[in-house]
Amino acid sequence: MTDIKHFKPTEGELEILQVLWDKGKATVREVHETILQSKEAGYTTTLKLMQIMFEKGLVKRDDSAKTHVYQAIVTREKTQTQFVGKMISSLFGGSSTQLVMQALGNHVPNKEELDEIQQLLDNLKKQ
Repeated sequence: MTDIKHFKPTEGELEILQVLWDKGKATVREVHETILQSKEAGYTTTLKLMQIMFEKGLVKRDDSAKTHVYQAIVTREKTQTQFVGKMISSLFGGSSTQLVMQALGNHVPNKEELDEIQQLLDNLKKQ
């Protein structure tokens, strides 16, 4: 598996990865149609980005059929970890507390989210 530290996805590549993470596998057309639901995008731009992502090792491609089917190689969790780690060090001076305080200040969590956060905090205290 490719280490994404070497190939950090761009904003456009992250949009494509989101679609692939949700769908599992998809053709360029399926990815493109999903992206079109939220913004204007050219088919050839989506195609080119997915070809670049294949070259970078972010996705794999099954070309055994006429239509290529793509699948993410990098996981959502690994990508989130990379981006959050970079964000904590660059925007929050290395303080995860500041990141959490900012996030909770801008988004009021619902009861389920609060319960999940409390469970995480309880688990961290036990360590």
